[in-house]
Amino acid sequence: MTGGYPTGGPFTATVTSFDDDTGLGTVRLSDGRELAFHCTELVDGTRTVETGAVVSLVVTPGHRGALEATGIRRL
Repeated sequence: MTGGYPTGGPFTATVTSFDDDTGLGTVRLSDGRELAFHCTELVDGTRTVETGAVVSLVVTPGHRGALEATGIRRL
């Protein structure tokens, strides 16, 4: 656990925002946590995802210590 929150997964989440220009987005887990992600974490090879999409992901510590969504798969 990092910062009191569990890491690992897979967890189910909903994409709450995504910017095609920067490739940055956020997801909300069922417990209300919001995590950032980069389009390179979409495992299907695409570089875009729709807001509202339901996804599976893994929670890992990021480069700056904040938790991030990785290994994102559309459900």
